[in-house]
Amino acid sequence: MEEITSRQPFAAFSLPPSPCPLSFGLYIHIPFCLSKCPYCGFYSLSKLELFNAFVEALLREICLVSIQTLDHRPLPPSFDTIYFGGGTPSVLREDQVDQILNQIRRYFRLTSDIDITFEINPGDGGGAYFQGLHSLGINRLSLGVQSLDDRILRFLGRRHTVDQARQSLNHARESGFKNLGLDLIYGIPGQDIVSWLETVESATAFSPEHLSCYELTIEENTPFSLQIQKGAFSLPGEETQRDFFLRTSEYLENRGYVHYEVSNFARGEDYFPRHNQKYWNHTPYIGLGPSAHSFNGARRWWNHRSVEKYIAALAAGNLPVDSFEDLTQEQKMLEKIYFGMRTRKGIDLEEFRREFRLDLEAEKGQVLSRLMGEGLITFQKGVLSPTRTGLAVADCLALI
Repeated sequence: MEEITSRQPFAAFSLPPSPCPLSFGLYIHIPFCLSKCPYCGFYSLSKLELFNAFVEALLREICLVSIQTLDHRPLPPSFDTIYFGGGTPSVLREDQVDQILNQIRRYFRLTSDIDITFEINPGDGGGAYFQGLHSLGINRLSLGVQSLDDRILRFLGRRHTVDQARQSLNHARESGFKNLGLDLIYGIPGQDIVSWLETVESATAFSPEHLSCYELTIEENTPFSLQIQKGAFSLPGEETQRDFFLRTSEYLENRGYVHYEVSNFARGEDYFPRHNQKYWNHTPYIGLGPSAHSFNGARRWWNHRSVEKYIAALAAGNLPVDSFEDLTQEQKMLEKIYFGMRTRKGIDLEEFRREFRLDLEAEKGQVLSRLMGEGLITFQKGVLSPTRTGLAVADCLALI
């Protein structure tokens, strides 16, 4: 790949002044899957003709972003998290992962305790692949298990089996990974709470440090959305979904997991994903790859949701940014409330008042009292936070 030396400034990447250097997050979107799941709304392609061209474009983007962003600051910010998401990052060969990480290390300042997460499909690679990822410095895996029931895996269109999922978990541990996250999905047509909790029990037998338990949602323009419209199946009702949520939370917390965010559980604060928390805490992050989003504290921007446009922009020496938005103070405030009501961390009302010059307790006292009376929120030591029951209706709480 030829060296990029252009230093043209790009406004979307200018970072707000900070009293001290921040540790940013780096997200890398790998927009390819060997097969598309019928419920998935994330941008990805199942044809790999442009795969190698994409990897070359990604290497160029890493270089170009570092030149047009970081070189203009007297104290370039460091990065303490890298997250490979998708799509399916495990379609990358080990040598390609190595190439990408070497390019990042060449152009970005990384902290010594950097957390590198890699999403992997349990059907990809054997023990050697897991060992290779570990040897490259990746220290956290997120496995898209989704279910430990072959019937449900087939319904979800997953290309792995329960046996492959179990093998992957064993390979991960044998390769030295001490921080594993598993994704699971509930609320699937035909699934009952007993079979779901059996899946959760089977998952916890591997002692994962983190579990993400998501309710099946139907994204627009996906095969599942078309099937729903045709009446091929229907999702469980609201009360059933609520029961899934509350029983899952109770089950996992009784087994030592902390239910720290609507869909997420960890075996203690040390295992709260550092990268994901940046999204909830409004910490700046840079997104690389097609459709990836970035945030600098005041502005969000996003890349083309097209591999072709992404490759073409970088081939021409341009950043592949599609558009951006500047957040108003009101938008920042609403997002603060939204994310606060989705996490047990909640909202520090004094901190909120200093940032937005608004006394939330005084302005919304009547509403907050009602929600406390209904057992949906608590107020302790100046922090407003949702209860377990409140997390079940977090989106409604955000409307306070």
